[in-house]
Amino acid sequence: MLGEKTAKKAKFKKQSHLRKADEISSVFDFKCRVASPHFVILGKPNNLACSRLAVMVPKRTNKLAVRRNYMRRLLREYFRKNVENLGSLDLVIRVTRTYKSSDFEEVIAEISHTLNKLSKCREF
Repeated sequence: MLGEKTAKKAKFKKQSHLRKADEISSVFDFKCRVASPHFVILGKPNNLACSRLAVMVPKRTNKLAVRRNYMRRLLREYFRKNVENLGSLDLVIRVTRTYKSSDFEEVIAEISHTLNKLSKCREF
């Protein structure tokens, strides 16, 4: 064990979170919205150097917390890997339909396509 190199874990940093209710509600009030079969994504330009994210997965989407947490994890990981391409936006992603690990490729393609359509929010 001493000779093994430990892999450095990449984290979803605190500065990338939208945590306060007034920050999230300001994104809702901005009314820049894009919908897809699994998601509703709301965006608002911010004056920061990085994008921030909030993910909402309501209980009516899936009753099991394990599955809701999987959906959150997948979206946060996608955001973490693609944060450079997003510019400086505050994003709120609401999951409207459940998805499983077998739908992984479809969901990643959908979220990528939907976030590309969100470029209209940067122009405000």
